[in-house]
Amino acid sequence: MTKTIFIIDDNSTNLTAAEDVLQHHYRVIALSSAAQMFKALDKFKPDLILLDIEMPEVSGFKAMEWLRSAASPFKGIPVIFLTSLADEESEAHGIKLGAVDFIVKPFSKPVLLNRIKNHLDIDELISERTAQLMERTEQLMLLQSGIVHMLADIVETRDEDTGGHIDRTSVLVKIIIDAMIEQHVYVDELLEWDLETVISSTRLHDIGKIAISDTILNKPGRLTEDEFTTMKTHTTMGEKIIDQTILRTGNAAFLQYAKLAVAYHHERWDGSGYPRGLCGTDIPLLGRIMTIVDVYDALISKRPYKEPFSHEEAVRIIMEESGKVYDPLIAEVFYKINKKIKSSAKLEGSE
Repeated sequence: MTKTIFIIDDNSTNLTAAEDVLQHHYRVIALSSAAQMFKALDKFKPDLILLDIEMPEVSGFKAMEWLRSAASPFKGIPVIFLTSLADEESEAHGIKLGAVDFIVKPFSKPVLLNRIKNHLDIDELISERTAQLMERTEQLMLLQSGIVHMLADIVETRDEDTGGHIDRTSVLVKIIIDAMIEQHVYVDELLEWDLETVISSTRLHDIGKIAISDTILNKPGRLTEDEFTTMKTHTTMGEKIIDQTILRTGNAAFLQYAKLAVAYHHERWDGSGYPRGLCGTDIPLLGRIMTIVDVYDALISKRPYKEPFSHEEAVRIIMEESGKVYDPLIAEVFYKINKKIKSSAKLEGSE
């Protein structure tokens, strides 16, 4: 496909000279001002721009600042300054603004053609490599998601009494985090998170149950004190599993988030939780969110030793424990959106 090049110069002689050199190799659009260039950019996206510096009204440097501004949709287009300015200061300033090259007029035909070809080839190679990297990243994300779902399904299959728990809790985590951001609760920290990765990682919060025997995991009744002590180790066992995975595969953000969900979802605001007995904001934020999500789903779900609580009763129990078991700020968010939680399609039928 023929590449498109914009040439911007207020001198018609210079425009004609550059156009004569390039028109047999590229689609050339000659423009006499920066204003014309920006109008043309609304209709065409060139593969490269040749830009003069010394122009009336808007200089090439000023036009370059606009092209490379954060809000500009054109900042990825390579720009070469084609100018009569030959001093080092001008060249350095042009490169600093983001130009890929600096060609001094009068130019020779071979130099102009070769420099343009080199930059177009480099830009094409970068585009190809970027597309390949994005494709591989997408494939890795799909693989990661598949593995997470597989591991979560293994845990849920072994624990006969918690069907759907993992899906429901991941839905709840998203609902609550969205509401926390909207209500400006711990918003500074939340906005630093990769939210999609965080929500996916919470599906592993019970991964440590793989290490718990079926006898305890599926006991048809309440656990004895010793059995409950063993059950509590699913947090530390899960943390070990995640740590070992990190050692083998690298310090991935996904695994770090998963570790927080695994290790801290049974800590309590007043310090009476496990496994570390942390209290208040010493408990990582994701752990504090998971605590309220995990308990809510347990309350509205049927167990061999209890019938499911209604949504309203579960909300009442959680709010009574606000400031004891749960972070009071997160509990307040939970209360404000509890009708949305109840009406969530993926939670229907859980009660």
